[in-house]
Amino acid sequence: MASAPGHVRVRPYMDSDAGITRSIFLQSVTLTAAEDYTKQQIDAWASPQDRPLDEWNRDRQESGTLVAVVAGVVMGFTDIRETGYIDMLFVSPKFVRRGIGSALLREAENRARIAKAPLLYSNVSITARPFFAHHGFVEVAEQHPIIHGVQVKNYRMNKHLF
Repeated sequence: MASAPGHVRVRPYMDSDAGITRSIFLQSVTLTAAEDYTKQQIDAWASPQDRPLDEWNRDRQESGTLVAVVAGVVMGFTDIRETGYIDMLFVSPKFVRRGIGSALLREAENRARIAKAPLLYSNVSITARPFFAHHGFVEVAEQHPIIHGVQVKNYRMNKHLF
């Protein structure tokens, strides 16, 4: 399958993307991030019981979600708010390191620039930290949020745009 960044098409989220994007999120957390987090942390973070499809769909619609498509298959997604906040950026574990995340981040940055957001910022997992650093984000704080009573380490990272 062609998977070079030039073959990635990034488009706005549609209602029909709800199931696949939720699946990508859950697989990314439970498989990809499992190298950096304990089972208890993964279970709290993924919490599929808290993500009914109708609520997931509404949240994606309200968050400016974009999806990455290669050969008609959704392989990843990101959210970008007009403020420059990236809530989620996940790529299917089957398709990591093929330019999908980079294509999503480029489009998110383009949209943030159009909205005149002064910076991109996100709360980034241990797993995603090197990816964001590679794309010019700088760590500004180590954080320890509590999710369902479980402490999960992440990093606040920023990238100034102007």
